[in-house]
Amino acid sequence: MRWMSEVRARVDARLAQYLSDKHASAAQLGEDAAVLVDAVRGLTMRGGKRLRPAVIVATYDAVRGDDAPDDLTPTLDVCAALEVLQTYLLIHDDWMDGDAERRGGPSVHTALAERYGSAHLGAAVAVLAGDLASAYAWELVCGAPFPEGRLGDAITAFRVMQEEVVIGQHLDLLGAADVSLMQHLKTGSYTVRGPLALGALLGGARAEQVSSLNRFGDPLGVAFQLRDDLLGTFGDPRTTGKPAGNDLRAGKRTALVAAAERLLSPGERAPLDAVLGRADANAADVEAATRLLETSGIRADVETQLAAHRRAAREALAAAPISSRGRERLTDLLVLLTERDH
Repeated sequence: MRWMSEVRARVDARLAQYLSDKHASAAQLGEDAAVLVDAVRGLTMRGGKRLRPAVIVATYDAVRGDDAPDDLTPTLDVCAALEVLQTYLLIHDDWMDGDAERRGGPSVHTALAERYGSAHLGAAVAVLAGDLASAYAWELVCGAPFPEGRLGDAITAFRVMQEEVVIGQHLDLLGAADVSLMQHLKTGSYTVRGPLALGALLGGARAEQVSSLNRFGDPLGVAFQLRDDLLGTFGDPRTTGKPAGNDLRAGKRTALVAAAERLLSPGERAPLDAVLGRADANAADVEAATRLLETSGIRADVETQLAAHRRAAREALAAAPISSRGRERLTDLLVLLTERDH
């Protein structure tokens, strides 16, 4: 998808420029101040698929009409804001989950612990780096070129998105019983609904367009999370970038776990319960739990849910009053987010 490659290249360039400027300013305060910026810059530029910027750009195109120029320049600061916000969330999430790796390298708290020779100090500085990334995200979104009268709505949308993902993370840490609510808040908000809202505001969307995009985004967000849950257990680590069995060992309450609790008796769930939340679970036990999820029909149940939400998103998109180019690009994203091993 050429347009997505262009989005990634342009957003990467904007991030590189912005974070380089921030590093130069921090370096004037001393080496220790620059460490925080280095941590944010290192994780932000290390990788990432730039899916959220793609959602913003596709939505921006969708609401402007077929005769609008194909120019993503006005979206770049908001796109960068979403990526830096994700850096903030990932830094904190990795520390909370005790994950030592992220995007093919050490997680921020792990790298800083090695730098300072102290796990506690490394974690504390990582939390500060995440806080700094959040401040950068707000600076970028507040300075973006929203149409006259739309900045206030954009600030509200960005605040709601961050608020929801923080509450969703809290529910995730507690192992909340309502998995769908947790995922709606934690993933659906800043992966789909928030970027859709921001892209629509940048493009000056009409009320009926916003309503249609909401009808598209709600099931798309659910489908994305269901697909992510499936990949977290059954995906190829070489493709997903996640260690096999990572979600099980971390005790994540995924849709698979929720379905197992709903459909299997305690005795039948024994192989799953033996590894769930056990960081030291061995490969054989993880394989047994994975096999149970497959043979008991749990995987098929979640895939059926995924297909239903994906179908609802397609139907909403087909009926939306948006441009043809935007519809094509949002369709590309629907496929990428819910069908491919991203």
